[in-house]
Amino acid sequence: MKEIVVISGKGGTGKTSLTASFAYLGGKDVIVADCDVDAADMHLLMQPDFADEDDFYSGELAHINQYDCIQCGKCKEVCRFDAIPIIKGKYIVDPLSCEGCGYCARVCPIDAITNKDLNVGKWYISNIKTGSMMVHAKLGIGADNSGKLVAKVKSEAKDIAEEERKDIAIVDGSPGVGCPVVSSLSGASFVVLVTEPSVSGYHDLKRVYELVKKFNIKAGCIINKYDINKKVTAEIVEFLKKENIVHIANLPYDEDFTRAMTNGQTIVEYSDNHLKDLITDSWNKIKRSVN
Repeated sequence: MKEIVVISGKGGTGKTSLTASFAYLGGKDVIVADCDVDAADMHLLMQPDFADEDDFYSGELAHINQYDCIQCGKCKEVCRFDAIPIIKGKYIVDPLSCEGCGYCARVCPIDAITNKDLNVGKWYISNIKTGSMMVHAKLGIGADNSGKLVAKVKSEAKDIAEEERKDIAIVDGSPGVGCPVVSSLSGASFVVLVTEPSVSGYHDLKRVYELVKKFNIKAGCIINKYDINKKVTAEIVEFLKKENIVHIANLPYDEDFTRAMTNGQTIVEYSDNHLKDLITDSWNKIKRSVN
């Protein structure tokens, strides 16, 4: 089973739209994983049924039993995260500030403080419109540990792919170079870098590729909206040659991308124009590169 991860150095490059298009072209032969858990949106195009749902726990959160608390204030004194304010005369744990370190529980003289497992989001296994399955998730507001949730999504998608004897798992990773991106790259067979010919797009492409190189994973690149700045496009092409990155395609700017998303469709469903042919050719080139 081959794992293709699609990432971008910055948001807004068209990464998810292209990933969804590849998932549609792959059809029943491809298991999909949406690992952009901080801002998941693949479900808008894949029409999942949310058939299976489960809570995801990661980290801990302190809890003060108000019936036992003697108001000594030692917990507040030792908390280095200012997570225990006094509200209406009671010591309360602020869930957004608490790091779950457990120090407050250690110093409490009457054991009125306990650490509880923290629910940071939900993950789902869904049937999607391609006749295949998608594993996806939603991180809770203000929650940490997105990298661990990404690892859970990838693990479940891999298990399903192996059980269903699918050849490919395609992963929509997060933009940037943070923890969820690192987690997305772990175990990948091939990385597709989606960029745009803007100054920030080029800069962030180079930054995210430095991360990919540390994993020693073969990579290809799609330059989306290449015609909005052909000078920068030429610079990106030279960078791809220098780094031996597979130049998969140059895709022109096309407002059908937006129209397709508004219609809840991928661009390859919505349009029969030249762009569909380019994306189909890109998918075939990616599969050849993986194999």
